[in-house]
Amino acid sequence: MDIFENLAAQLKGHQPTIVFPEGEDERIMGAAVRLQADELVHPVLLGDVAKMQQLATDHHWDIAGIELLDPSAYPAADRSAMEQALLERRNGKNTLEQVQAMLTDVSYFATMLVYMGKVDGMVSGAVHPTGDTVRPALQIIKTKPGNKRISGAFIMQKGAERYVFADCAINIELDAPTMAEVAEQSAETAAMFGLDPRVAMLSFSTKGSAAGEMVTKVAEATKLAQARMDYPVDGELQFDAAFVPSVGERKAPGSAVAGHANVFVFPSLEAGNIGYKIAQRFGGFEAVGPILQGLNAPVADLSRGTNEDEVYKVALITGAQALAK
Repeated sequence: MDIFENLAAQLKGHQPTIVFPEGEDERIMGAAVRLQADELVHPVLLGDVAKMQQLATDHHWDIAGIELLDPSAYPAADRSAMEQALLERRNGKNTLEQVQAMLTDVSYFATMLVYMGKVDGMVSGAVHPTGDTVRPALQIIKTKPGNKRISGAFIMQKGAERYVFADCAINIELDAPTMAEVAEQSAETAAMFGLDPRVAMLSFSTKGSAAGEMVTKVAEATKLAQARMDYPVDGELQFDAAFVPSVGERKAPGSAVAGHANVFVFPSLEAGNIGYKIAQRFGGFEAVGPILQGLNAPVADLSRGTNEDEVYKVALITGAQALAK
């Protein structure tokens, strides 16, 4: 079974409720129809109900069992409760009038559904930029205890090969504590996908073969990560030392990770983003994500260039995160 067959097996019989703020988009609705038909996720689509019904008619989709919700027609009592909950969550940072204005934004509305426990997770980003998904999540859902930052990981899959790459989406610059936090979050993601995490802290140096501030940062991050978790972590490692057994044995003899890593933590967003795209385009790997890590509840940020199949798979990941909470 590949990753997504495993996830589907986990979700079968549970059907967590996932909200999709961009319900009028055909990629979103197409994925939602499949998720509902496969009995893996219960989708809630936000938007103009008449437009969503027409979209379903145009594509001959059966939307029975899918909840269609127009935020502008949300019952007054429920809206008032949502406004008060957001006002309290913002803890004096916004007035009631500002909170009411915020909830006209579908991303804030959907995030509040997650926060209030009315749904189990959220998938967005097919239409909206990353900031529109991440900002409400950080302001309302916030990070898990012990986490100061969130991060973005990609699942890289080709045949039987499965890896986690991070941070490829969120933190432009990582200091040592942040890199260690990303390592812990990414190991948890890998374990959720059935991998036995072996975490490589990547650099252009292996075990002191080069010197400099960037090398020192990764070495410090490795020590912090080793103190944070029980999974094997090693660094600093060049990618070949982390990935190729013969190179790992030569460059980092005795390492439990070198040559056998399946979680790769990059020292900057620049490196991570370039790295996953090289693996995707040159190596033929499927890149699924970014998966947002470190939040109190699952929220996924799609690419605006996403397709229906990617939406379906990201929803499976989000559902699995909801079950693992």
